[in-house]
Amino acid sequence: MSHLTIETLIAEIQERKRKDLESLGKELSGAKDSMKQKMDASIKEMRNRFANEAKLKSEKESARIVEAARLQAKKILFEAINTNLGSAFIVIKEKLKDYAKTPQYKKTLETMVNVSKKKLGQDIVVHCNEGDRALLKELNVTVGSPIQTLGGIVAENKKGTIELDLTFEELLRTHEDEVKSRLMEKVL
Repeated sequence: MSHLTIETLIAEIQERKRKDLESLGKELSGAKDSMKQKMDASIKEMRNRFANEAKLKSEKESARIVEAARLQAKKILFEAINTNLGSAFIVIKEKLKDYAKTPQYKKTLETMVNVSKKKLGQDIVVHCNEGDRALLKELNVTVGSPIQTLGGIVAENKKGTIELDLTFEELLRTHEDEVKSRLMEKVL
């Protein structure tokens, strides 16, 4: 009987061992499944995070590239506008030169002389280009030395201490920003 008991005992031990192994196998399988789920969740989270980071970086880079392109386009536009403004000022000067040959120009000179007299007093000396000397003498003003100008006058008081520059060039220069602004409105 002792032999049977030993065999029974061995069978029981083997059965317990089998059950323990089976239980350990189930535990290991459960741990393995849990670990796989955690790993899959981590991988999914990392993919999402990296995808979001990549999307943000690409959006930032895209915005930077678009803004750089806009700035470059504005630069090109302003260079073109400045070139056109330079050309426009050349055309304006040509038109002023042509205007100085019209009958209305005499009235403009008369207005300039009257403004000068109001600002400097009645006794003034007027400087003008050679072509305008005869017109100004008709207006009964003292005509001084000739100057290089498209048109208009430079008036000074008799003492020569105060001067008023009403030449076309000076008027265009002092109103340059206003002229550019009006030209820009027409261009844009």
